Amino acid sequence: MTNGQMPYKLATIDLGSNSFHMIVVQIDAFGQVTILDRLREPVRLGGGLDAKGNLSLEAQQRAVDCLRRFGERIRDFPSENVAAVGTNTLRLTKNSREFLHRAEAALGHPIAVISGREEARLIYLGVSHSLAKDQQGKRFVMDIGGGSTELIIGQGFEPLHLESLRMGCVSSTLAFFPDGKLVKACWDKAITAALLELRPIKAAYRAIGWESATGASGTIRAVKKVIQQTGLAPYGITLEHMYRLRDMMIEAGHIDRLKLPGLSEERKPVFAGGLAVLIAVFEALKIDRMLVSDGPCAKAWCTTGWSVTSTMIFVIRRCGLGNSVFKLIRAMRRQCI
Repeated sequence: MTNGQMPYKLATIDLGSNSFHMIVVQIDAFGQVTILDRLREPVRLGGGLDAKGNLSLEAQQRAVDCLRRFGERIRDFPSENVAAVGTNTLRLTKNSREFLHRAEAALGHPIAVISGREEARLIYLGVSHSLAKDQQGKRFVMDIGGGSTELIIGQGFEPLHLESLRMGCVSSTLAFFPDGKLVKACWDKAITAALLELRPIKAAYRAIGWESATGASGTIRAVKKVIQQTGLAPYGITLEHMYRLRDMMIEAGHIDRLKLPGLSEERKPVFAGGLAVLIAVFEALKIDRMLVSDGPCAKAWCTTGWSVTSTMIFVIRRCGLGNSVFKLIRAMRRQCI
């Protein structure tokens, strides 16, 4: 790209296991960033995987319909100005080639399925740019997606250790909370399964250590919000807080009877699975307290996930416009005022 093409537009799309996200920005000749669109749709792609690992036609259609709407917004963008990435569900789907053919036709641009560790790297890239520049020491960053959970230890803007585990809010809910049941036996199985996923990495992560722990996903933000609105704590997340939430959900017995302050109807169907994963991570890694990165601000997170924001940062850097990264973060903050 040349300055003669300025201003120009960039778009990134994240095909997550729970939600699809898109962000569209415009960058002028001075590197200033204007956010044109932030879109999010709860496609629940991960819920469409059958026992054989095939993606159902219904889930495919939900995804294609969403991508067609996204594609209408970016149809005239050059392909080099668009980055679309698929995550855990598309890594696991046996009929992904068939689906990607339909998905790319709907979006009008190529879609790349990235590895779990690349997803973790992108998440850390985005979160680290939102945290205080002068924060010293190693950081632990965690993101719970629909079908995978990313765990990263980094320092500054550099990830040092990356892991992506096959457990998420959608997959855990489907496997261990069938038909909306919230009884204690379901919780015990869900947490035990997550602890088994964590077993290969827990000793190494605890040995490395970190000075701060940050959560960065819709699930973790929802846990924080419920903790606040139930009066358990004004900020942060602890294991004791989550045990209290789990007990309240066990007392409700079923999702139809669940009424937690701050829990949205959209998040409710997958909240139990996400909370079980978060409890297991705290137990296995001995986390005392976790703060929550809402993205550049809570309002921005409602329509822009960290993965798609991080991919935008990558695209900006790829275009040789590294100075615009912090301007992107500032632009997202301005939209929240």
